Amino acid sequence: MTKRELVLKAFRNEKPERIPVGFWFHYAKDELVDGFENPEVFETNIAGHRKFYTDFQPDLVKIMTDGYFIYPNKLFMEAKTLDDLRKVQSIGENHEWIERQVAFAKTIKGIYGDEVLSFYNIFSPATLFKFGKHGEENASKLFADFAVEDSAALAHALGVLAEDFAILARRVINEAKINGIYYSVQDVADSRFSDALRLEVNAPADRVVLDAANEAGATSETGALNILHICGYEGQRNNLSHYVDYPAQIINWAAAVEKVSLAQGKRLFGGRPVIGGFDSTVNGVLYKGDRAEIEAETRRLLQEAGTTGVVLGADCTIPRDIKLDHLRWVRDAAVAFQD
Repeated sequence: MTKRELVLKAFRNEKPERIPVGFWFHYAKDELVDGFENPEVFETNIAGHRKFYTDFQPDLVKIMTDGYFIYPNKLFMEAKTLDDLRKVQSIGENHEWIERQVAFAKTIKGIYGDEVLSFYNIFSPATLFKFGKHGEENASKLFADFAVEDSAALAHALGVLAEDFAILARRVINEAKINGIYYSVQDVADSRFSDALRLEVNAPADRVVLDAANEAGATSETGALNILHICGYEGQRNNLSHYVDYPAQIINWAAAVEKVSLAQGKRLFGGRPVIGGFDSTVNGVLYKGDRAEIEAETRRLLQEAGTTGVVLGADCTIPRDIKLDHLRWVRDAAVAFQD
């Protein structure tokens, strides 16, 4: 069974011949750098994808979008007032930020061909707000301020972004022949941002992007295959139940942060296929463990989660300096595992 067939079987909620594994990390030293102001980051990113593929031969690929984190819409990325949000307009379907990403996706697809399934990273509009010039510590507070003061203005701005991201999702799937998107969401870390506000402001924008990706993938050879990533980066907590009705086919969350195992999460999300399990930080066994410890953790995860509809991976991106042997030990243990 090829790697493509292995992952397809797992993502169709079936039991493959062996459990696939999927890990990824950033290739740029600073993934938040604006690639249009620092174009060298694009070549670094492409070279990193190529080297990782050659050195590790992954079972599937998440395409890292280092250099494209900054959405080129100043009113949104630097918003200080509600009036700024009300004035947010689309960058346009042919904007260079979109055109270059489609070309980038085609380049990466050319490296992998059809040997493995590939998934293009897209952040939710709410997450992009945090990457703006609001200050990381202030972003959630300012976001909640806007939502409480005028939720319609904030929903408008997120909706504009969602339409642009929907264009990007459709084009990387239809034109670059990427198999789906890896859609990253995160709760707003402010107690004033209620569930009612989330449903009014964030959820509709997220659905626009996911619906576009599903529609684009529906007529492809594999059908719609999109991964929902509920991001627990740097210990960010999320209420997983917020996302149970999101229309994604595969689910990934921060198991170590949320204390929700693969088996528990699989049940929570209605039995959908899952990917993850390992702590992605420098404190986790994947990074600091020896071979015996990593193999033991691999077996523990599979004994607990089972082998149907499961791909082993991590909570989020793993440290750039992790030794690839650690990832190989996971794959070796997964190959040898018998349930």
